[in-house]
Amino acid sequence: MHTSNWQTLPEATQLVLSREAMRRAAETLAEHALLLAEEIDRGTLTDRGGAEALRLFAAVVRATNDDALATVGRA
Repeated sequence: MHTSNWQTLPEATQLVLSREAMRRAAETLAEHALLLAEEIDRGTLTDRGGAEALRLFAAVVRATNDDALATVGRA
């Protein structure tokens, strides 16, 4: 979306789209953390105690965003 198009959107629409983008970004981070944890479990990556930390990180990201950002529309 071009910046000038964004600025012409009503503020409420900008807010809805921003929240959905943040929700998707948080879900992407959580998924990547889980994938890294699985790689550690398989032995593909060196285990330095990171798998459980990544799972905890994923859970925290999801829990924080479930409370803060409601799913909106079908952006």
